[in-house]
Formats: sequence, structure tokens, C-alpha cells
Amino acid sequence: MPKNEHIPLAERMRPHTLQDFIGQEHLVAPGKVLEQMIRNKTAHSIIFWGPPGVGKTTLAQIIARGLDIPFFTLSAIDSGVKDVRAVIEQAKRAGHALLFIDEIHRFNKAQQDSLLGAVEKGIVTLIGATTENPSFEVIGALLSRCQVYVLRPLSEDDLVHLVENALKKDEQLKDKSVTIKEWGALLQLSGGDARRLLNLLELVVSSLNDKSGEITNAQVQEVVQSKMALYDKTGEQHYDIISAFIKSLRGSDPNAAVYYLARMIEGGEDPLFIARRMLILASEDIGNANPNALLLATTTFQAVERVGWPESRIILAQCVTYLAASPKSNASYLAINKAQELVKNTGDLPIPLHIRNAPTRLMKHLDYGKGYQYAHDYEGNFVAQEFMPDAISGTTLYEPGQNAGEERLRNYLRTCWKEKYGY
Repeated sequence: MPKNEHIPLAERMRPHTLQDFIGQEHLVAPGKVLEQMIRNKTAHSIIFWGPPGVGKTTLAQIIARGLDIPFFTLSAIDSGVKDVRAVIEQAKRAGHALLFIDEIHRFNKAQQDSLLGAVEKGIVTLIGATTENPSFEVIGALLSRCQVYVLRPLSEDDLVHLVENALKKDEQLKDKSVTIKEWGALLQLSGGDARRLLNLLELVVSSLNDKSGEITNAQVQEVVQSKMALYDKTGEQHYDIISAFIKSLRGSDPNAAVYYLARMIEGGEDPLFIARRMLILASEDIGNANPNALLLATTTFQAVERVGWPESRIILAQCVTYLAASPKSNASYLAINKAQELVKNTGDLPIPLHIRNAPTRLMKHLDYGKGYQYAHDYEGNFVAQEFMPDAISGTTLYEPGQNAGEERLRNYLRTCWKEKYGY
């Protein structure tokens, strides 16, 4: 019996060098940052940010192997400050070590703080992996000591290459004469996750009656319905479900939204991930149509952070049903998109002198702030004056949405700026 018979295909096919790594060419190709790091034997702390199954753990292992330094790994799910300190002590004895922390976004502030000194002194080179935006999940002091590298979703060509590679090179598959007749189900059900794709491939191949055969979409679907949950129970359809959840909220269907909330809860989703997505939606899709939505979403996030499971499900459900039942507007979202595009196209336009800051005598001499009219000195706390740079004067970026809340804003703006912005 081969010694690796019970090792999953995804683990058997894990590459050991950058040359064998598939995808992330912007980081691993010759001359790119990770290839240079290994070639020059130079280490710096890194946060890998990207979706599941795109190579974060594999790259950490390849870097450690290429730098030939002691390698320690911790999972943020089941490791605490004590575990971090134990690794740091081992790294001190070794002189230097690379520490990989999977799902670093699940570390709380105290756990992240415990890493700071060792990273700063060079006792450990940290590589963290996260599926969440590190700007929100990693404390500033630690983030400032790390370079963030974004890992991209694997392309269809990458996924096909992975499968063909496995069928050709894996000791347990290469003699089976298996071919892929239809790719659709394999690629779609993998969700761009290489680990999930390879484990699904292995399940489908093992279901074939003979040592050879063609894999079809129907065969893949049949295997998924009966067995796939054994491999990826908590991550199944992760991105499809969160997409359905957000679209149900945006579409004002509280019944569908709370259903998908339940799917995520039963699947073991991080409650803060759910709360964070609702925070974004409260501004992006509701905005000034109901400003209380953002207040409730913020309070929900804070409450979930303090309460934890299982009671958090009730708090999340309250927020879900409120957001779904709220009037919708993406006017603020569209406004900032238009404003950023305008800035990119027009560059750093001169700010009108009368609204510039004038903290020094020289600035006042140069007419900074001269002629500025203080709104509260005028009737209705408003006076018409120019705030935009001359080159884009009169450009309308915010168009209030068609809802009662923003209609009130439109009416006020119309009394102020009808002639200039056309409200």
C-alpha cells in the first residue's frame, strides 16, 4: 500500500518550488517580488490577502524552504497568546524563524500584540494569511511592519492546468487513463479554490468503475450531492451564499436574506464577517435613504463582537431584517465613484484661495482664506460661494436617490444650489 494513499490529492500535489506553482504570476514569476526574495535569501514579513485555495499556505512553505530557515505554523482558530510565545521562544533559540499564521484575521488585538516585539526585533519573520481585508483585521502597528501582497482568484486556465497536472503526475492518478470530457461542473463547483478542485477531482475519479474513463458534468454533480460536504463542510458555496445574502438584502427580501443568514450560521461562518458585510451594505445600498441603517449595522457589529455565539444570531437577524426592509439608495456610492474618477482625470487642481487654511502670516499675505464667508453668519446658515476648483465648477457628483429620505435632501439642496447644480 503506498504510504501516501490516504493523503488528499490537494496535499499530494502541493508544489515545493515557485517553478511548480500555478497562478499568482505577479508575485512568483522571474524577477517578481517573491522570486527575488528567495533568490536573494532576504526575508521580510508578509500578509497574504486573497480568497481560499489560491496558494497562501503553499507560498509560505515555499518561502521557508527557499530561505532554509526554521518554519513554524499556527492556526488562528485554535492558537492563543501562549502558543505564540512558545514559538517565539523556539525562534530565539534557533536565532531566527519564519512563523506562518493561517487566518490571522481571527487573532484578537492581544494575540496580535504578542507578535509585535518578535517581528520588530527580527526574531521571527511573519507570514500571515487572510481572506479578509487586513486594513480592518490586522492592528496598525503589526500591519505597518508587514508588506501586504494580494493573491488573485485563479483563472480558468490555472484551474485546468492544475487538473491536467494532477492527472499526469500524481502517483495514484497517472495510470488511470482518465480524461475530462466536460469541464463546466468541475470548474464551477470548485469556486476557484484549487484545494477544493483537486479534492473534488479525486472524489470523482474514485467513483469511476474502471481504471479509465471520461468525466462529465453529470458525474461531477452526482458526486457533489453525495460526498463533497465531507471535504469542505464549512466552506461549501461560501462565495455563492454571501453573494445571495447581499443581493437579497439589496433586493429588499427579508425572507431570503434571513434564510441565507441561517445557511451561513449553520455552515460555521464567522459572525463578524457577516456583520462587516452588512456594515458595507448599509452605506453602499441604503445610504441616506435611511441613515439609521448604518447606525444599526455599526451597533450590530459591536454587539456581535461582545456577545459571540449563539446569541449573536438574534442580533444579526434583527439587523438583516431591518436592512432588507429599508428603502434603498446607492447615491453616495455612485457619488464617491464619480468623484474618484474625476480626481484621476483632472489631477491636483488648485483649491480656491478663499477656502484654504491660513495658519501663518505668509499664507494670509498670499490671500489664503481671504473672502471666505462663514455660513452661520447668514440667514438659514447658508451663503452661496465657490467650493470647487475653478476647472470643475458646477460639476454634480451627488444625485439624491428617488426615496423620501433623499427627497428631503434634494429639496434643501435645490433651495441652496438650484442655479449651480440643477437640483
